[in-house]
Amino acid sequence: MNGPHDLGGQMGFGPVVPEPDEPIFHADWEKRVLAINVAAGGLGAWTIDGIRHARESLPPVQYLSASYYEIWLAALDKVLVQHGFLDEQELASGVPGPQRRAPKRVFAGDEIPAILRRGFPYEREAQAPARFAVGDRVRTLVMHPQHHTRLPRYARGKTGVIERVTGCHVFPDTGAHGAPETAQWLYTVVFTGPELWGRDGDPDSTVSIEAWESYLEPA
Repeated sequence: MNGPHDLGGQMGFGPVVPEPDEPIFHADWEKRVLAINVAAGGLGAWTIDGIRHARESLPPVQYLSASYYEIWLAALDKVLVQHGFLDEQELASGVPGPQRRAPKRVFAGDEIPAILRRGFPYEREAQAPARFAVGDRVRTLVMHPQHHTRLPRYARGKTGVIERVTGCHVFPDTGAHGAPETAQWLYTVVFTGPELWGRDGDPDSTVSIEAWESYLEPA
């Protein structure tokens, strides 16, 4: 979907100003939001792409005016209600109601460090050879899907070159919506500045994106 998170090429947001010595968290509540998200992931009701979709489909005014972890918290509230773990009244009051749905799993606190170190691998065994190879020229599709996608608007209908074949990975466009898991070859594709931004693009700049095979066609 075309959501407020997809800012490439849009103007009026000001420069990106890196914060010197930026801390991992700016407030204690941010630590708690991260911890709750990790714990809620153990409920087994959604995928990483499902929670990404929840964040990216927040109303634009809410998304663009919220901080990073405010977005995480709003999306978590959304999926917990959608999947029947709590309701709007509980969110508003802060008072828990009766359990509505049993989780598939509840993480113990001492499990979390190992889980975070291990990560969540999404590479899968390929069922067919890769369609493209390093050096191939490809064109991305022009599309405006209602569902989740990792192909940004600014890179649609653009010609680039395969920079790396990164293996076969879970396909997020279906995985975000509870459909049975599928996997596709994933590629790093590099585009020139003028290809993405036209004559105003910096001729010495390049942008690389990760693109699944179904996003691409031979150029």
